[in-house]
Amino acid sequence: MSRLASFARAEYLLPFACAAAALCVGASELMTTFEFDLGASGEPQQTIAAADRHSYALLVLAIFALVALAVAVISGSRPAAVSVAVAGGLSLLFFLVVDLPDVGQSGTVDEPSRVFFSSKAEPADGFWLELVGTVALAVSGGALATLRPEQLRMLLSRRSGGEGVAPRGVKTPREGHDQAASGAPGRARRRTRGAARSDSHRR
Repeated sequence: MSRLASFARAEYLLPFACAAAALCVGASELMTTFEFDLGASGEPQQTIAAADRHSYALLVLAIFALVALAVAVISGSRPAAVSVAVAGGLSLLFFLVVDLPDVGQSGTVDEPSRVFFSSKAEPADGFWLELVGTVALAVSGGALATLRPEQLRMLLSRRSGGEGVAPRGVKTPREGHDQAASGAPGRARRRTRGAARSDSHRR
């Protein structure tokens, strides 16, 4: 039971994990991806922004993931949850294909006065934030896509203080109590009628 309870608590953190990961991916698109130094100087002489490399593609994917996440949690739409996973997978694929192969690539600084100085692409803060965000969005989005529609709706209702929406065929404690309370007068009336009938037979 303790394992099931801990899994249920972790399940309610999925929307927050997806949102945080999407924000990381979007923020990385506004930062520097690579820095080029000049050998022993150690100071970056040239930088490359993520937007120049990706044309804001990761920012678009991050916004799409946030919108799909809101639709999935509010309406319980499983296709929207799958869309979050797809956005995470595409962003991770983008990172693996476009940015990761360029780490440590050697070349020359694109300036006429420094054409003979070798330089090497060093990952900057945007690169590491992109790495964390894309991996986290792919993993958390994939986990979100495995939930059923009623589970997706319960994520929002539990966090907002509600009791959640029970799956079909499963009664919540309050529903069971209300049905028992509504059925009690009927059973009392039936017992009274039965007692009256037995008295009339005895007479």
